[in-house]
Order: sequence, then C-alpha cells, then structure tokens
Amino acid sequence: AAVVHIHHPPAAGGPELNAQAEPCVVASRPAAAVVDAQEGFAFPAMQLAVAEAAARAKTQGVSFIAVANSHHFGVAGHFAEDLARQGLIGLVVGNSPAAMPMWGGRRAVFGTNPIAAAFPRVKADPVLIDLSLSAVARGKLMVAAQKGESIPEGWALNSKGEPTTDPKEGLTGMMVPAGGAKGAMLAFMVEALCVAVSNSAYGFEADSFFELEGNRPRIAQALLAIDIGLRSQEGYFQRMEDLITYISQDPEVRLPGERRFGLRRQAERNGISISDDLYKQLKELAQ
Repeated sequence: AAVVHIHHPPAAGGPELNAQAEPCVVASRPAAAVVDAQEGFAFPAMQLAVAEAAARAKTQGVSFIAVANSHHFGVAGHFAEDLARQGLIGLVVGNSPAAMPMWGGRRAVFGTNPIAAAFPRVKADPVLIDLSLSAVARGKLMVAAQKGESIPEGWALNSKGEPTTDPKEGLTGMMVPAGGAKGAMLAFMVEALCVAVSNSAYGFEADSFFELEGNRPRIAQALLAIDIGLRSQEGYFQRMEDLITYISQDPEVRLPGERRFGLRRQAERNGISISDDLYKQLKELAQ
C-alpha cells in the first residue's frame, strides 16, 4: 500500500486553535472584503471567502477577498477550482509559518506560501496550477524522514543555512526557495499581499503547524476572482482553447491539473490505498 502523510490540526480547544470560531465578514466594499477566521479552522473561512469572491466578481467584474487570523488551509488549488467551476478565473495565495530565508539570509522569514490559479474551460476540467514557493513541498521532507531516506541537495538547508541531504536537518532548518532569488521575492509578495492587507501574522511570527504546543498562527489567505465575461465570454473560451491546442501539439505535454483530476476520478471509483500505520493512526484519532 502507498504511504500517505497526514497532517492533523491540534485537538479542539487546544492552544493553537479556536474550535468555536465562526468566520465572518469584518470589512466590506463592493469588490473587496475581509473575512475573519477568528483564529479557528481555515476551511469554513475559505468557503465563505469563495462565496464572497464569486458573488462580488459576478456583479463587479473582479473581486479581492482577504482571510485574516487563519490557519492551515490545505490545498490552495481546491479553492481556485471552486471559483473556476463557477465561470471565474480564480487566484489563491496564502502565507504559512516561516520555513524559507530571504535570499542571501540565514534565518527563516517566509513560509512556503502556496500559489494557485484556475482557468475555466467549456465542458472540460479547468486548467489548474498549484505550487508552493519552496523548491519542493515540506511534506516531501517529512515523508523522507519517516522512511529514513536522504533527500537531494538543493531541497533544504540545515539550521546554519548550509545545504543538507538529511531531511531531519531540513525540517529543523529551512527550505530552499524555488528558483532561488525569484522564489524568495514571490514569497515576499505573498506575505505582504495576505498579511499587510488583513492585519494578520507574518510567517516569522507564527509557530509551526506541526507542533501541538505553540501560538495561534493567525496567518492569512487571499483570493482574486475575475469574471471571464468581462469583455466576451465566448472570446475568453476561444482564446483559452487556442492556447491549449497550441501547447498540446507537443505529445509529451500535460496540462496543469490534468493528472490531479484523473487521480481524483480513479480514487472516486476505486478508493485509495493507505499504509497499515496510517490506518492505525486514523483509528486512534477517531476515538
């Protein structure tokens, strides 16, 4: 069976989480709003943010929603996809606890800060781009550490800011920004866009998601929704298909998100395989 890594949030009522939180809109303009997650789970706050973004974009042409005082929001692409399936271009970003240095620095400042974008198509799954701004996702180090395997050089740095192939050193050290200085600058942009607008916490102010003890992270997310019919819906769809047709002339090219949607449908038909250890862990958590 495949080994699957699972992250579970702190126990309800634990120090990291307000389990009774009810997200709400705390600032509003016709094309923008701030949703406050109230230091609780990010998922209901993100669902509210998607609904607000979609409703405003359909009347205003574009909308921006910031989610304040939030937590781990899982897969950024899920929320961008939700917008795309409503006929909107969706862009979603979020900051996270510090795991990467500023380029040239030796201290963790930025999170791995995911970026996702989804573009609707006619009678087809949206084009979905979803990536973190570290060279690899931090979860890959966690899986390698669990298996006792080494990692390639260029994935992580130790606590001294030196390259390492030991995933445990990488987990206590820092991730390497994707694309070097360019990735670090993109991470800076995500931190500023999410946090400064929503008055939430920067990555260097938030404790790790993976520790049961620590502060409430109070990180932030941001969503941008754009109405594809701003000029012409037909024109948008035609131009998107022109781009996809041209790209697809190379037989080895795979559209962003294509593999993800295929695996999702396969799992819906056949279920998923997990390790015995993970099954045991899930049973213990459910008790």
